[in-house]
Parts: sequence; structure tokens; C-alpha cells
Amino acid sequence: MSYTIYIVLTKTGTLLSKAIGMYTGKEMNHASIAFDEELFEMYSFGRRQLNNPLSGGFLRENAERGLFETADCVVYRCRVSHYQYLEMMKIVRYMYWNRDRYKYNFIGLFGVMMQKEVRRERAYFCSQFVAMLLKVGGLKIYQNPALMTPHCIAQLPYLEKVYAGKLADYLHNVRTPAMLYG
Repeated sequence: MSYTIYIVLTKTGTLLSKAIGMYTGKEMNHASIAFDEELFEMYSFGRRQLNNPLSGGFLRENAERGLFETADCVVYRCRVSHYQYLEMMKIVRYMYWNRDRYKYNFIGLFGVMMQKEVRRERAYFCSQFVAMLLKVGGLKIYQNPALMTPHCIAQLPYLEKVYAGKLADYLHNVRTPAMLYG
């Protein structure tokens, strides 16, 4: 039996996102992983507080609110085995229950620019986290997760693009009224 995970790349328009975009030359500069098509179970490293960019860490993201309300996105799906799905979920659950121990790896972003891994205990940036999780799940990652950008993740051959456009429109298309109100 196979399961599906979703990789969501977004353009949130934050100052950090714009700065990363200036460096990478790419529009989508935030990466998340979701365990359901409707993106209710979507996780990443980002801001914990909307108005404080320095409050970063591990979080379960709300695809409808905050920075995502007007975000552009590209959604990819990836078929995985039951075992791979459980391995990734096990890590996410552990991190979620211990989320106060995890920090955003701002310094690691400079490592990406210098193509040199910056190791920090319990600290990740968004695409580093997604790449690490894919690797833990047994999927091939073609470089060190600490050097992966959202664009690198998008190039993984086992990802299938299923949507590009406004995140709000994607959610409207996949979430049924019964799911929202029922």
C-alpha cells in the first residue's frame, strides 16, 4: 500500500523570503512538508510569531492564515511506502512535541551561500528540514540537506508537480465544504 506526502513551496513575500530570492534568483523560497492533500498536517521551520521574523522554529503551519493568505505556491506529491510514511511522521511527531527545543537555523542560510554546512544542534531552516525528512524516509537526496534550497528540492525526480498558483485557490479546490463545516 502506498501513501502520499506533499511538498509545498511558497512565495510569502517576507523580507527574508525576498532576500533569499535575491540570492537564489528563484521565486519560491519557503519549503514545507504535508502529510495530507488538504495541507492540514503541514510542517516546516519558519516564524512562530507573524510580526517577529526572529522568532523562528519548528511549527505546524496553517496554510490559510498569516503569511500564507496571499502566498503563491507550487505543490508536489510523492508516493511513499507505509514504512517511509511512518518513519517521517515519527520524526515530525517527536519534533512537534518537543518544538520548544528547536530553533531556526539562520546561520545555516549563510552556509548555503558559502556551500559549507553549518551544523547546529536542533536547528534547521525550512528546506534543510524537508530534505532531512525525505532522507530519513529513505528517499534519495542528491546533496547534503544543509545545502538544499527549495529550488533543489523541486528538482528531485520523484516529485510530481500537481499545482502552481495561489495557495488559497489550491486549498479551495481540495477542501470540500463538508470538510470545512462538517
